[in-house]
Amino acid sequence: MIGFSSFSRTPGTRVAAQACIDKIRTMTQQHTVGLCSPLYTMINIANGLERDPGTARHIWVVRANKQSQVDGACTRINAWPLRLVPAACASEKPLLYLASSATSAELCALSSESAHRGILCNDIETLPSRWPKGAHPWVSIWLAANPQCLPFDPASGAEAHAITLAALHSLYVEDNDGFYYMALHDEPYEFVAPISQVSASHALKGMYRLNEIDADAAGPRVRLLGAGRALQSVVAAAQLLREDWNVDSELWSCPSYTRLARDADKAQRWNRMHPAMPRRSAHLLDCMSLNDCPVVAVTGYGRHVADQIGAHITSRFVTLGADSTETALDTRLDKHWIVVLALRALADDGRIAQTCVSEAMSLYSLQ
Repeated sequence: MIGFSSFSRTPGTRVAAQACIDKIRTMTQQHTVGLCSPLYTMINIANGLERDPGTARHIWVVRANKQSQVDGACTRINAWPLRLVPAACASEKPLLYLASSATSAELCALSSESAHRGILCNDIETLPSRWPKGAHPWVSIWLAANPQCLPFDPASGAEAHAITLAALHSLYVEDNDGFYYMALHDEPYEFVAPISQVSASHALKGMYRLNEIDADAAGPRVRLLGAGRALQSVVAAAQLLREDWNVDSELWSCPSYTRLARDADKAQRWNRMHPAMPRRSAHLLDCMSLNDCPVVAVTGYGRHVADQIGAHITSRFVTLGADSTETALDTRLDKHWIVVLALRALADDGRIAQTCVSEAMSLYSLQ
């Protein structure tokens, strides 16, 4: 039997990671204004790192997806050779794995193949499929339950760019264990301003705010949370709520409901075990503690992904996912259903009349 070695982390690993980080920061910044999709951004990053002689020797890029393979080039299509080559085993380098995996079994094999290390990017959402987001429903369960995996569903190229930089620093400079996962779609995102440094740091924690509204406004208000491509429907729903129902919306991008839930769970456990100590908070609690308006969390996966944060939300909490309506196999969540759920939450809280819900369903032909 052949014994497969894990990668050795050496000072050279940190040098390689820092070289990649510096290169990515100097590359074209078009993606930071929201014009590029997450998939385009990651392919651009991979190409830039491989084509630059200064970073090509510092990065392992695996292109197991056909969309990112370069015609005529010698492309590494899996990571197994890295486990067998003595030079590769002697000193770990950052690993960027571009894949198209539809099942949790495939993802499990890929993570094992790469020694549960690296940045795993999955573009299966861009390919034809009978499943929402292109992935078998078990994929999201596997991602949430795998403690070695930190999963993200970026809405824009700017988010993917920020997550990549953070992953390189966390895994290869700070030498933390595990791997990062990104679900990549290929639609440009044009609804928001360029992501700021503060927003980027908050995105890595799981969520950041997209807009500012008048805190003293007397009208009804909801919080709308969205991840990945579903965020576009959330932003469109906010516009309808304002125009048709005079309801203001706090908009939040949530690249990782799972990280939000894990960090909040961790803080809750610590507080339970240390009742005499000052209570610890978490990013989710800090973002959601300002008022008690209803929260509607939207995901392109099944509702259980957004439901992860529900135990830590003190106001009325509603989720919408690919399994929420009879149109579960649609590739995009309907903005009108988001509007109706927001109105229903407000009505249940007594902030608007219950008749608004039925009026909205009739207006948007949802009955």
